[in-house]
Amino acid sequence: MSTIRLGIYEKALVSAPWPEFFGQVRAGGFHFVDLSVDETPERAARLDWSQEERRSVRDAAHAAGVQIGGICLSLHRRIMPGSADPAVRAQARDVYRKGIDLAHDLGVSVVQVAGYYAYYEDDDPESRSRYIDTLKDAVPHAAHRGVILAIENVDGHDISSVQDAMSVVHECASPWVQIYPDVGNIAEHGGDATEELAAGRGHMVALHVKDVLPGEPRRIFFGTGVADFDAAFAELKRQDWDGRIMLEMWNDDSPDSSATCERARRFIEEKLISAGCTVQPLQ
Repeated sequence: MSTIRLGIYEKALVSAPWPEFFGQVRAGGFHFVDLSVDETPERAARLDWSQEERRSVRDAAHAAGVQIGGICLSLHRRIMPGSADPAVRAQARDVYRKGIDLAHDLGVSVVQVAGYYAYYEDDDPESRSRYIDTLKDAVPHAAHRGVILAIENVDGHDISSVQDAMSVVHECASPWVQIYPDVGNIAEHGGDATEELAAGRGHMVALHVKDVLPGEPRRIFFGTGVADFDAAFAELKRQDWDGRIMLEMWNDDSPDSSATCERARRFIEEKLISAGCTVQPLQ
């Protein structure tokens, strides 16, 4: 039996003090939320939270009955693991180390690894190998901390498919490097959801879902784009995949964010149930 827990992306909800924020997650019917460490100064600064700040966030989530499912380490889009500049790569290694420590201290088992080699630099045939070397450098620390580094297939032209992500997994050859597929990005690239998710079998620690249009990988409401949720969820059922699916949305602090997220959750639940999967309710 394929049993799924649903979660929501931090940026789908209204920014608020942590107890209120996690309350939104629970009120929306979600088991977990994925937090972001991105290019903005405010979220990048989370890597340097004090132990007291980390405890307060962890305790607020626990009090709300919400799991922090993962840390989205998209700061690596700016601080590029595959950069031609050794100083930037050194910063990227530091981001990995701090991101792993943050996950550990928050009780989080997964750090999502963005599949961008060197996003803001010109194309370079060596960027992929530098990206992998930087990732490999982070693996021992992840192993010691008990945190999985899970690669996301992204928009753009670097790791753009599950097959691309799996090639990196095989080169790293570590149980601490796995994948976190994005069903929306599969569709935005014109990929086949069945084929790609089949390629990730046994290595998918969680999934993203979002809807997209060609050339528009964000802010497309569920059911209005081209993402093939029916095929994706049928493949999960074929694999008897159990795990967490995170709804990736950007509601930009809209006052109706909670209602929007609830509608999206119901849409995904119906698709999963139609595919024969079981959606675990909140207790």
